[in-house]
Amino acid sequence: MAEKPKLLCVVGPTACGKTKMGVLLARRYGGEVVSVDSMQIYRGLPIGTAAPTAEEMEGVPHHMVAVADVGESWSAAKFVAEADRCVQDILRRGRLPVLVGGTGLYLDALVSGRSFAPGRAGGAVRRQLEEQLEREGIGPLLEELRAVDPQAAARIAPADVKRILRALEVYRETGETITAHNAADRAREKKYAPLYLGLAFRDRADLKERIGRRVDAMVEQGLLEEARWLFSQDLPRDCTARQAIGYKELGAFLRGEAALDQAVEEVKLRSRQYAKRQLTWLKRNGEIHWIFWDKVPDFDKAMQEATEILTAQGLG
Repeated sequence: MAEKPKLLCVVGPTACGKTKMGVLLARRYGGEVVSVDSMQIYRGLPIGTAAPTAEEMEGVPHHMVAVADVGESWSAAKFVAEADRCVQDILRRGRLPVLVGGTGLYLDALVSGRSFAPGRAGGAVRRQLEEQLEREGIGPLLEELRAVDPQAAARIAPADVKRILRALEVYRETGETITAHNAADRAREKKYAPLYLGLAFRDRADLKERIGRRVDAMVEQGLLEEARWLFSQDLPRDCTARQAIGYKELGAFLRGEAALDQAVEEVKLRSRQYAKRQLTWLKRNGEIHWIFWDKVPDFDKAMQEATEILTAQGLG
């Protein structure tokens, strides 16, 4: 059996230094960075999405950054398909793909070669479900899901309308439950051989403080102006970009529903909550080799540690 291509994955919660570490590793191992971040795909939003600047890239090619208009809503399936094309191109050129980002679902799907259950957002079946939701509420739809896919109904929170509609969309279009599809998908062998490096702070309070400083820096760099531009565009109120942390909260200020300092504090709170969710997701992956920061990240020391880890894993 042919050896699976290696991928280097740099993971961790928001504001933990993934961007810089990814660049250092790409330079060390002859790689190119593939951003695995559901928000960095959008053009025109570099501050709020913490997209790497040209200076931060240090000449290392970056992929999947600023590739979509703010009005587009990308599914996980579309993101993974586009990112995988980048990975394949990097491999064909004899380079190492360095996957950097905090969107765990996308990273896991990309590494495993996971397929997503069919179903077209915006298609006829989705429109029928949305019309039924508007007429009858979520109750009857949830009952239908309990009848056709009780495992999914038990797993999905009753308030998670989006996932309930998605599960019913898959069943109505294909006759296969989303639970059955996902189980078969997980049983498949991984497409790539991932090497994981995780970044985190030993003391959660240090991460909290770093997130606060980062949000303050974003505001100083022009986050409010970026949000004002985004909300001035003729876009659906629920478009993905407007729901991103930072823009959604500042949107409340722009509509006169909150004071600016309240909106900024809300951005910090939501960012901390997101970091917690990211860590919870990542802790399920026993393949991650963690590098822990003390009060201040020490990238020289981290690179020494990373090199030892990766050498032991067969990456020369």
